[in-house]
Amino acid sequence: MGIINEFKQFAVKGNVVDLAVGIIIGGAFSTIVKSLVNDVIMPPIGWLTGGVDFSSLYINLQDITGAEAAYASLDAAREAGAPVIAYGLFINNIISFVIVAWAVFLLVKGMNSLQKKAEDEKAAAPVEPPKDVVLLTEIRDLLKAQGEAPIPSPS
Repeated sequence: MGIINEFKQFAVKGNVVDLAVGIIIGGAFSTIVKSLVNDVIMPPIGWLTGGVDFSSLYINLQDITGAEAAYASLDAAREAGAPVIAYGLFINNIISFVIVAWAVFLLVKGMNSLQKKAEDEKAAAPVEPPKDVVLLTEIRDLLKAQGEAPIPSPS
């Protein structure tokens, strides 16, 4: 039963919940980034390059071997089972990765900045002495105020 209890402690600590939230948000963010790349960034790049749609760029390996196989699109080549290198999709995925990496960098940079700010505020705050030290200090001050002589040490 030891491993079950360990798993319960692990799951209850919040690590699993944090991981699940991260995965869900990451999936949603991935969808947004994919749309940004495919629907916003790549069309102007395609327009600038003369109407090239990067997602449809590919190399048909059958053409290299001299076989008679010309396909109208990447999808048609894949449906026919032709071996292809879809380098246009690879370019889109590289752009998506760079966008995600940049967003994560900004997120981590912001979190580090907030953490540093909190640490600086904590360091700048005066440190309160423990309660027993405060109590002893008050007792000492009261004794001084009453003019009591120090207790002689036994000789």
